[in-house]
Amino acid sequence: MPRGLPARPHLLPFVGLLAALTVLRLVVAGFAPLSADETYYWVWSRALAPGFLDHPPMVALWIRAGTWLCGDGALGIRLLGPLSAAAGTVLLGFAAADFGPSEGRAARAVVAGTLLNATLILAAGSITLTPDTPLLFFWTAALFALGRLQATGRALWWPVAGIAVGLALDSKYTVVLPGAGLAAWLVLTRSGRAWLRSPWPWMAALLAALMFSPVLDWNAAHGWASFLKQGGRTGDWHPARALQYLGELAGGQIGLATPGVFVLIVLGLARAVRAGRAGDAAGSLLAWVTLLPVCVFVQHAFGDRVQANWPGLLYPSAVLAAVLWAPRGWRPAAALGLVLAVPLYLQAAAAPFELPRKMDITLQRLAGWPDLARRAAALEPGFIAADDYALAAELAHALADREVIGAAPRWRLFDLPHPDLAGRSGILLRDARRKDAPDPSLWVLRGPPIPLSRGRGGQVAETYLAWPVSVPFGLKRPAQQEFVRMPSPH
Repeated sequence: MPRGLPARPHLLPFVGLLAALTVLRLVVAGFAPLSADETYYWVWSRALAPGFLDHPPMVALWIRAGTWLCGDGALGIRLLGPLSAAAGTVLLGFAAADFGPSEGRAARAVVAGTLLNATLILAAGSITLTPDTPLLFFWTAALFALGRLQATGRALWWPVAGIAVGLALDSKYTVVLPGAGLAAWLVLTRSGRAWLRSPWPWMAALLAALMFSPVLDWNAAHGWASFLKQGGRTGDWHPARALQYLGELAGGQIGLATPGVFVLIVLGLARAVRAGRAGDAAGSLLAWVTLLPVCVFVQHAFGDRVQANWPGLLYPSAVLAAVLWAPRGWRPAAALGLVLAVPLYLQAAAAPFELPRKMDITLQRLAGWPDLARRAAALEPGFIAADDYALAAELAHALADREVIGAAPRWRLFDLPHPDLAGRSGILLRDARRKDAPDPSLWVLRGPPIPLSRGRGGQVAETYLAWPVSVPFGLKRPAQQEFVRMPSPH
C-alpha cells in the first residue's frame, strides 16, 4: 500500500461526510440566486432540441428533469448538481479501487472521494448547473468503466465506457480532449494495442458516435452553427501575451484544485508517467487522458485566455493519479479544501461578507437580478426586451407575469414563438458598458435611457440602461426571426 493511505479506512465516516456535503449543497443550491448562465440554460430546457448554439443539450435535459420534480426555482434548476456530485464521488471511489492493486482498495476509494470533494471546482460546480456538471459526471462514469476494465479484464466494460463518453459528448465538446488521450493510449501503448486487436474498443467508439448522432444531425441542419462557434476559439495566436495567459491558467487551477490537492495531483501525474513508461497500464492510461488535454490547454494559452472551468473535467483522472502514486499528505490537503468551501457557500447563499466587487464572484454573477427585472418592468406596461441573451433569460425567469422578448440572431435557432411586435412599445434593457446604440432597424427610440443597476447591500454589480422603444412596421423576415417570446416559469 502506498505511504499515506489509511491502513484502516473508515467507510462510515466518509459516507456521512458525503451525505452531509450533499445536503449542504442542496440547501445552498436552493438559496443562492441564479446566474445568468443558469437562467439561459433554463430557457433551453423550455425549448428542448438536440443541439444549441453554445453547447450540446444535456444540461437542458438535466434542468428539465429537476424542474419537473421541484419546480422552476433555484433548487429545481440545480437539483441534479449536488446529486450528480454525490453519485460521481461513488463512481470515482470504485475507479480508484479498480485502477490499483487489490491491497488497499477501500483506502483508495475513500481518499479519492475525499480529495475530489475538497476541490473548489466541485464545490462550486455542485451548487450550480452548467454543461460542466453533466460533463464531469459522465466522464467520471467513463473512468469507472475503464477502471472495471483494468480490474476484471472483461471486455463488456468497453461498451459501457463508450456510452458514458457519448453522453459526455452530449454534455460538452471538450470531452474530445480526454477522448483523444484514450485513443492515443490505445494506439501508442502495448496494453492499448492489445485491445485494438479485438472488436470491443471499436464497438465503444461506435456507441459513443451513436449517442452523439442527434447533436451531429442538429448541427448539419443548422449550418454547423455550434461546431463553428466552438471551433472559432482555436485560431488565435498572441504569443506576446502567453506568459499572462499561462500564469492565469496555472493560478486558476491552483485555486480551483486548492493548493494541497494541486501539489498531490502534480506529483501523482509525474509518477503516473514514470509508471506508464515502465509498462503500468493504469499509469499510462491516466497520464494520456489527463496530460494530452493539458498540452492542448497550454497551447491555447499562447493565443487566448483559457477559462478556469475548462480543465475541470480533468480533475477526476488527476485525482486518481494522486491517490495511486502520491497520496501522502492527503488529510491536510483535503481539510484545507473543505474549509475553503465554507465561505464560498456562505457568500453564495447569504452574502455575509462585504468584499470588493472584483473579488466577489457571487456579487458579479448572482446578485440583484430579480430586483433589476422588477424595476425595469415597472417603467411601463408594454413588453420588456433585451438584446443580450443572458439578460433576456434572467428577465424571463424573474417576470412570470410579463411578456419578455429576446432579440438576438441566436434566437433563430430556438423553437420559441416569434411574436408580431410591429408598432408595439416597451422597454429595451441593455448593459450600460455597451458602446453601440440599439439597432435602428429593430428599435425606434422614444426617449432617453433610464439608468438602472443591480447589486446587493448597496454594492453595485452592473449598471444598465432602460430604453423606451417601439418596434417599426415593415420588418423583413430575418429581423422578425430575431424576436422571440421568452418562456415564463410555471
